[in-house]
Amino acid sequence: MTNNDIIRRLRYSLNISDSKMIALFALAKVNVTKGQIIDWLEKEGNSNYTSCRDVRLASFLNGLIADRRGKSKICKFIPEKNLNNNIIFRKIVIALNFQSKDILNIISLANFKISKNELSAFFRKPEHKHFRNCKDQVLRKFLKGLQIKLRSSKK
Repeated sequence: MTNNDIIRRLRYSLNISDSKMIALFALAKVNVTKGQIIDWLEKEGNSNYTSCRDVRLASFLNGLIADRRGKSKICKFIPEKNLNNNIIFRKIVIALNFQSKDILNIISLANFKISKNELSAFFRKPEHKHFRNCKDQVLRKFLKGLQIKLRSSKK
């Protein structure tokens, strides 16, 4: 999955407006314009499409955490320069304050099954012997399940 896909899916699932997106970036002390956001939301292949760098996605997710959970005095919200699916997944889960049972329920909405042990392996430190890399498919199913849960309940 690309960073643009993740921002696009989260924006739709959480029903975030352009002005709210700018505010989320501002919480992470990053200034973005409405034009930049629109370019990141374009489909790949469109002439206005601009790739969203890892540091921008990390800033967006940090802003989402600050907005949803409150800004921590301990955490400085320094954006990572390099992201992987495990970090992205962890940040989304933190922002939405989900427990493992919530995550498993959301993933099952997308007709995908994983065990609690498999899930916990994604959130371990990379040097842990039971650490497992989160594949695109798992993150995609989680985001799809999130969309089903949040968007279908509003109808």
